[in-house]
Amino acid sequence: MLRGIDPVLSPELLKLLASMGHGDDLALVDANHPAETIASATTSGVLIRLPGLGMARVASAILSLLPVDDFEPSPVRRMEVVGRPDDIPDVQAEVIGVVAHVAPHAVPLAGLERFAFYDAARKAFAVVQVGDPRPYGCFLIRKGVIAG
Repeated sequence: MLRGIDPVLSPELLKLLASMGHGDDLALVDANHPAETIASATTSGVLIRLPGLGMARVASAILSLLPVDDFEPSPVRRMEVVGRPDDIPDVQAEVIGVVAHVAPHAVPLAGLERFAFYDAARKAFAVVQVGDPRPYGCFLIRKGVIAG
């Protein structure tokens, strides 16, 4: 254990977050996501599983350390509900709240159609799969910089 570090952030996850560079995406996905398949195509090929944890809890832990890219108009993206792209399921609303709490400026969550999300996730740095079973709990978070 380390002081000031959320215990959700395992040594493997801390190493992963530290290894990411500015502009790298992290795919943060729910328990239903084909994470193993997607992770094998990512830059690092890494899949970290956090079973038994909810999406908002993990997003909060990750965003306590990971800066969100402020050069990008949509640094946090979400998977759209199939056939209802404007719907915001509870799991997404919770993460929107987390992002609003930690981001120094307003960060809108752009939607990506399901298969466009899968394609974008394959280009991510890595995948973190949360045990949250609620569908559409899938996000891409672009890492920013820490100035100074």
